[in-house]
Amino acid sequence: MKYLSEYTEQTIAEAMKKAGAFFAFSNKQFDEVKKEGVKYVDCGMGLICPKDTATTLLTEINEAHAKGIEQDIKENGLVGIIKRELNNHECYYTGNTEDAENALKDYPIKPEDIRAVFKNKNYVIAVN
Repeated sequence: MKYLSEYTEQTIAEAMKKAGAFFAFSNKQFDEVKKEGVKYVDCGMGLICPKDTATTLLTEINEAHAKGIEQDIKENGLVGIIKRELNNHECYYTGNTEDAENALKDYPIKPEDIRAVFKNKNYVIAVN
């Protein structure tokens, strides 16, 4: 089963390339990639983008994220996604679903559904 990042990775990489964006976590990394005369903005989490293309890039990233979620749901179903995240975040070992709940905050999944799947692996979510 794929993760959300696998659905979005290529689209986001292409959008970053088109926008001239890159990741830099230190001044040295920034200096190695920056182009003279270009004004850059920090988009968060190390993502640096030319000011002129930042809005477009962030819009394309958000769209890729939304489409990735749609594809994930289509291919894996909500219960499958919940089980994946419960396992990925080792919730069955910790006895706590909070990390899975945080990972799924952008999905149309309620925390109580996550907790129900945690308690009953055969739980079914009604899709509206």
